[in-house]
Amino acid sequence: MAKVPAAYQANRGSILDVDRDFYSRLTAAAGRTRIEALTVPIREGLAWQVPAGHVLRLSTQEGPQVGDFNLWHRHNPRERFWASRTRQLQRAHVSTFDRLWSTLPYLRPMATVIDDTLTGYGVDEDGGRVHDLLGTRCDPYVNKLLTGEDFDHHCHSNLVRAVAPFGLTEFDVHDVLNVFQCTGLNEDDQYFMKACPARKGDYIEFFAEIDLLCALSCCPGGDLSVDLWGPEAGDPLATCHPIGVEVFTLDEALLDGWQPPQYAPYTGAHGLRRPIMDWTTEKQRRHG
Repeated sequence: MAKVPAAYQANRGSILDVDRDFYSRLTAAAGRTRIEALTVPIREGLAWQVPAGHVLRLSTQEGPQVGDFNLWHRHNPRERFWASRTRQLQRAHVSTFDRLWSTLPYLRPMATVIDDTLTGYGVDEDGGRVHDLLGTRCDPYVNKLLTGEDFDHHCHSNLVRAVAPFGLTEFDVHDVLNVFQCTGLNEDDQYFMKACPARKGDYIEFFAEIDLLCALSCCPGGDLSVDLWGPEAGDPLATCHPIGVEVFTLDEALLDGWQPPQYAPYTGAHGLRRPIMDWTTEKQRRHG
């Protein structure tokens, strides 16, 4: 069967045409300095900042663990990660040289994946792949519908608590990148999750294209080897591990020629036309 081409194709030199040589250089240990090291505890969330031009590493510190990742422009949280457009422009499971895109009307790369120790996982016998954009965060609302029980440490709630110190609320939490998570679609076109294939020390790295506020939840499902819902559901607490967060600054020479990406250059008004106002007549009408 012939391969069906992707719907969204990059022209040479466009913002979708990634400079792989540039991003490959950023992984060199000799050109970076770690400036922050944090740990996201099991079944909790954490938020932190990453300046533009820095590298962020997320790692499985003690064993397999999936995490739900959100991003915002640090100075304008209305610009935030757009999972569905990233899925269209890149792929449903991201890896090295894929980019995480922001919402309209901004539409620009927020971060670029520059390294991924799981890139060799590929596609397994069930069609599963790693670093998922197909699904979204687990949340207490769905859990209540499925189980009748309240639980306050789903990824949605963890992210809500994490971003509160930065002035954000539940309304700012959005669809996620599920890091280290292995997922796919079954023969009935239904979403499935598999046990996380990551091991201690695996990581994924992002280059911050703009100033970022990041938040990550250590999923209460741990490595997802235990069913969370349904007749086989169990307690996955024993499968939960923390996730490490590291931020690195880069030598200036590595960033020579790089600039933060600009907003999408669309200059139209969506076909709308503003009414022409005669301000002299309007002031006379208002004031007599």
